Amino acid sequence: MTRHWTPLAVVYVLIAIGGLVVTWSFNALAIIQMRDYLGDLFTSGPAVSSIGFDLLFVAAAGSIFIIVEARRLGMRFGWLYVVASGLTAFAFTFPLFLAMRQRTLTARRSVNEHREGGEASLDR
Repeated sequence: MTRHWTPLAVVYVLIAIGGLVVTWSFNALAIIQMRDYLGDLFTSGPAVSSIGFDLLFVAAAGSIFIIVEARRLGMRFGWLYVVASGLTAFAFTFPLFLAMRQRTLTARRSVNEHREGGEASLDR
């Protein structure tokens, strides 16, 4: 594995890829069938509306987390994950952010270990 790619980061990337492929398969189908995407999402019955609003609130909370956490860790372009979620899918950008966050934490841990000459106390 290349530097800073922990198993957890790889799992997040695999989830991101799965999220992109699955959501865009359905997005393509909606486009081909010329469906009213948002109309279908929120007016296709109570169960679909529940899922739609559930994902909307999760995406809002996740977007705030991305912005705040990216700033806290000094990750550049954290806002880009939020913008990209509107163009791709939050099911892709959120796990991708988590993978990059994990890499940042791993890199910091390596620097701390190097400075201290041993194990760092950061959570893994």
